[in-house]
Amino acid sequence: MTTIPRHTYTTLQRSLRHDIPPMRLYHKAKKLGTWDPRAIDLMKDRQDWLNMPQKKREALRNLLVGFQAGEEAVTLDLLPLLMTVAREGRLEEEMYLTTFLWEEAKHTEFFRRIFDEVLEEPGALVEQKASSDTGGRNLFTEDLTHDMHILLTDPSPVNQVRASIIYNMIIEGVFAETGYYSFSRMLSQEKIMPGLMEGIQLIKRDESRHIAYGVFFISRHVAQDKSLWPVVEARMHELYDRARNNRSDQPPTPEQEEIRNFAYQQFQKRLNRIAKAREQTLEDVYQIANIEEEAN
Repeated sequence: MTTIPRHTYTTLQRSLRHDIPPMRLYHKAKKLGTWDPRAIDLMKDRQDWLNMPQKKREALRNLLVGFQAGEEAVTLDLLPLLMTVAREGRLEEEMYLTTFLWEEAKHTEFFRRIFDEVLEEPGALVEQKASSDTGGRNLFTEDLTHDMHILLTDPSPVNQVRASIIYNMIIEGVFAETGYYSFSRMLSQEKIMPGLMEGIQLIKRDESRHIAYGVFFISRHVAQDKSLWPVVEARMHELYDRARNNRSDQPPTPEQEEIRNFAYQQFQKRLNRIAKAREQTLEDVYQIANIEEEAN
C-alpha cells in the first residue's frame, strides 16, 4: 500500500476535486443524508404491529432481524476500507466514506428503535433469533469481517475488490435491495407501518449512494488491472450462490420465487455494470460514474 507521510497535506498542495464521483456522492450525502432516525413518528406502527396477524408478524420480525444484524455488521466492519483509502492518499474518497460510516450508524439506530418502540422486544430475544438464522448470517459474521479486516495487513487490489464485493455488491446491492422490495410487498399495499416504511425509503436512498461508490471503486480497480476481472466475477458468483443455496429446501411459493428473481436481477445488474470496466480506461470509469450519478 502506498502510504502518504503524515506531514503531507493534500489540501495544502491542491484543491479538492469536486468533479470526481466520490466527491459528488459526498456533496449529495450532505444534502440527503441528514435525516434523524429519532424524528420519525412510530406511534401508528405500534398499533399496526399489535393488529397484525401472527404469521405476518413473524415474517416481518425475521426480515427486521436480518436488517438489524446486517446494519450493525457493516457499521462495525467499514473502518478498514476507510483506512485503506486514506493511506493511499485518496482524500476525496475518504471524505465520502466518512458520510458512509455515519449513515450506517444511523441505520443501525433506526432498526433498533423499531425493536424497542414498535415490537417492544427485549434484546436477548432478538439476539436469539439472529443467532439461529442459518441463511446469510455467516456472510456477516465470517466473510464480511474477514474480507474487511484483512485490509489492515494486506490491502492488495485483490483484497480491496473482495472487500467491496461482499459489502457493496452482495450485502447492500443484493440482500438489502431485496429486503426493501420485501418490505414494500408486505406493507405498502395495506398502508401499514408508515414510520418503518419512511425509514426504509431514507435508508434505501442512502445505500443507493453506497452501491454507486462500490461500483465505481471496483470498476476503478478493474480498469487499472484487467486481471482483476476473473477475481470479481468468481467472488460475486460464489457469494451469491452460497446465499441462494442457504434457502429452504422446500419448493418456493410464487411470492418467494418473485423475490428470488428480483434478487438475481439486482445481482446481474451490478455484475454487468462492473464487467464494462474491462473495456474502459480509468478516465472512462470516472466519466461514466459521473453521468450515472447525475441521472440518479
